[in-house]
Amino acid sequence: MNPVSDRDPSAYRGFQGEVGPTFASSSPWWPQRPTAPEGAPNVIVMLVDDMGFSDLACYGSEIPTPHADATAERGIRFANFHSTPMCSPTRAALMTGRNAHAAGVGFVAHVDPGFPGYASELPANQPTMAETLRDNGYSTFMVGKWHLCKEQDMSEAGSRHSWPLQRGFDQFYGFLEALTNFHQPHRLYEGNTVVDTDQFDDDYYLTDDLTDRAVRMIRETKTANPDKPFFLYYSHGAVHAPLHAKADDIARHRGNYDDGWDALRARRFERQKELGIVGEDTVLPPRNSEPGEDVRAWESLSDDEKALYPRYMEVYAAMVESVDQSLGRLRETLAELGELDNTIIVLTSDNGASREGKASGTTAYFRDGGSQTRDVDAKVIAESLERIDEIGGPTTWPHYPRGWAMACNTPFRLYKVSTVAGGHQVPMIVSWPQRLAPRAEPVRWQYSHVTDLLPTLIDWIGLAPVPDRHGLAADPMHGVSLRSVIEDPETPSEHTRQHYECMGNRAIFDGGWEALTIHTAKTPFAQDNWQLYDLAADPTQTNDLAAAEPERLEQLVRLWEQEAWDNQVYPLDEGARVKYLYRPDGEEVYSEPLSIRRGTPTLERWRSARLIAGRSFRIVPDWDPRPGDEGVLVAHGGQESGYLVYVENDLIHFVHNNCGEMRKVATRLEGRDVVIDVNAPGGGVWNVALVVDGIVRDCLQGVRQFAGFLPFNGIDVGKDTRSPVDWELSRRKGTFPFTGALHAVRYEPGELAPDAPANRLDEAVAIGLALE
Repeated sequence: MNPVSDRDPSAYRGFQGEVGPTFASSSPWWPQRPTAPEGAPNVIVMLVDDMGFSDLACYGSEIPTPHADATAERGIRFANFHSTPMCSPTRAALMTGRNAHAAGVGFVAHVDPGFPGYASELPANQPTMAETLRDNGYSTFMVGKWHLCKEQDMSEAGSRHSWPLQRGFDQFYGFLEALTNFHQPHRLYEGNTVVDTDQFDDDYYLTDDLTDRAVRMIRETKTANPDKPFFLYYSHGAVHAPLHAKADDIARHRGNYDDGWDALRARRFERQKELGIVGEDTVLPPRNSEPGEDVRAWESLSDDEKALYPRYMEVYAAMVESVDQSLGRLRETLAELGELDNTIIVLTSDNGASREGKASGTTAYFRDGGSQTRDVDAKVIAESLERIDEIGGPTTWPHYPRGWAMACNTPFRLYKVSTVAGGHQVPMIVSWPQRLAPRAEPVRWQYSHVTDLLPTLIDWIGLAPVPDRHGLAADPMHGVSLRSVIEDPETPSEHTRQHYECMGNRAIFDGGWEALTIHTAKTPFAQDNWQLYDLAADPTQTNDLAAAEPERLEQLVRLWEQEAWDNQVYPLDEGARVKYLYRPDGEEVYSEPLSIRRGTPTLERWRSARLIAGRSFRIVPDWDPRPGDEGVLVAHGGQESGYLVYVENDLIHFVHNNCGEMRKVATRLEGRDVVIDVNAPGGGVWNVALVVDGIVRDCLQGVRQFAGFLPFNGIDVGKDTRSPVDWELSRRKGTFPFTGALHAVRYEPGELAPDAPANRLDEAVAIGLALE
C-alpha cells in the first residue's frame, strides 16, 4: 500500500497518537476519561421533605430512628444548619451552591412569571452537584422528588433540558413535581420515560419502591466497577403531604400522641438539652400566637379534636420511621459491599415542618390544606373523625393540624414558608466513618446553610470545580466549605451572611444578628414590622430587640435590600396572585381542541388541565356503542379530585369528585351521539349536562371547579388507572376498561369563565401596584 503524500493533518486534529497506512504501523491513543481522586468516597445526600428540626431521635424525637442515630454516632450533627423556607428553592441551592433566587428558583416550580429569580428551572450556565461529581469520575443516581422544572415541560412534548438526566444524573427514578400519592403515585419516571402502570399492588408504598431502586443502582454499579465511586441523591417524597404510611408502621405509634402537642413539645425540648442540641439556658418560646398561625393549648381542645388529632401524628411518625428504614437499607447495602466506611452520608430537610393542615388538619389536603390560613373548622373535624380509620391509607389525602408542626419544629417558632427559624432551621447529619472517628464534640453550633454542601464536597473529597457548563461560564458559588468546621469544633463559620425571602417574608442574618419580617399578603411591604434578634444570646428568637437597637436594625434592613437586588429576589410577591397570571407566550396551543385516542398513555397533569381549567368545555366520545357495552369512556383525576364518564347497565354516568365530595348523575343511553357539556358560568362552579342525540337528558348543577394543579392524575381514555376517581366503582370493577368500540375522546375547550383568574390579570396588577 502506498502512503498518501498529501494527507490533510486537520482531519486528525487533537489526536495524540500516530496514524499510518495500517493499524500495525500506527500508534493508538485514547482520550482520558474523568476519574475520581484515588480512594474517593461514595456520596449519599438524603433530603427529606418538610421534616422538622426535632423529628429525628438524635435531635430530640421520640420516633425511633436508629439508622439516623447510627449515622450521627459516626459523624457530626449540625444544630445551626439552615435551608430555605420552601422546597424548590432549597433544591436549587443544594444543587448549585448558589442562593435560590440567584439560581432562578425563588418559589416552588409551578410558576413562570417571566423574571430571572422565578424561572422555575436552574440556570443554563450553572453546573449541578451531579454534573460536578460526574465530571470528576462519579456515577450519579437520583431517586425521588425533583421539582426543578417548569410545569409546561413535564409532558412528553415538553423540553427535558431541566430534567434530572439532563442535569447530570446517569439514572433517575422518581417524580418531577411537588408531591404524589404514596400508595398510588400519579406519575413515575424511569430516566426520561414515564413508567406505564395501570394499578399498584395493595401493599405498594412509594418510599420502599424508591429505596429498592436506590439499592439496585448501587449494587449494579459497584458490581460492574467496584473502584468507581457513586453519588446518590435520595430526595424523599416523605414526609410531605399526603400523610400516607404502611398500616403496620402506623400501628406501632398508636397512642403515642394522645397527650397532645404541648406535652410532646416539652418532652422533645428536654431531650434536646440532654443531647446537647440546644444549650441549657435556651428558652422554649410560648406557643405560636401570630394571627393565622396560632396554636391553641391542647387542654382547650374539644373531645372530638383530642380523639382525632393524635391519629394524624401517628401517621406522620410512621412516615419519619419509613425514611429511617430507607437509610437503614442503604447502610446495610453499603456494609455488605464493604463501602460503608468510605461513604459520605448527608441527611437533612428542605425546610421546617409544614402548617399546611391549618388549625384542624384534614383528610382532603387539596380542599382544606395549603398556604392560606384557616381557623378551626367543625365540619372538617366531624368529617375526618368519621374517616379516622382511613387516615394514612389510600382513600384519604391527610395533613396534620399545625399544632403538630409547632412540636416538630421544637424549639423554634413558626413553620415552613416563614423566615422565622422554624421555617428554615433544620437537622443535618454528616458522616464519613473513614475520615470521622467517633468524637467527644459531635455537635456543631456554627452557622451553616444549604448552599455550603456542594463547596464542602468539592473541598473535602478533593474534586476539581467545574468552571462552566455547555461553554457558558459558571457564576461563583455563594456557599462556603464546612470542612474545617466538621474537622474542628472550634473553627468559626465562614458563612457569616445570608438573606431569606419566601412569599414576601424576609430575613437577613449577619454576624450573629438577624432581622426578619412576617409579611401579610396584600399589605404594603413598607408596613411590615421588622424584628431583631441577637442569635448568639437568643437562638430561639424570643426577645425582639428592634426597639432597643434601631440603628442596627436599620443597617440590617438596608443590607437585606442590597442582597435582594444582588440575588434576583425582586420583584417581591405582593399576594395579589400576579405571579400565577403572567404566562409565557405560546401556551394558547394547549387550550385548542384535542382528540385523545384510546391506547394513548395518560395525558400528563398540566397538559390535561389546560383543556378544562377555569373554562367551559365539551367531551365528545368517538365510539360505536352497542347494548351491553360497559366501562370507562374517560377518567381525569384520582381519589384526590377528578371526574369520570362511564357506561354501566346501558346508563351513561358522570361522576364529579371534589376532594372526596362525590356528586353523580346518570341517564339512559339511547343513542350514539353523546356530549358531556360543561359550562363555566362563574363563581368557581361548573354546570354539567349529559346530551344524547342533541337532547339534554340530565344535568348536574353547581359542581366545584378544581383548584390549583388539580386533577392530579391526567386524562385516561377507556379506563381509570392508578388512584380511582370513584372508589366505590373501582372496588367493583377495577380500572373498568370499556368493552366496546371506543376510538377516541375529543376535548373541545370553550370560553374562560367570566371571573376566571386569567380574565382578572389587570385587576391583580392594579392591586399589586397599590401595595408598592
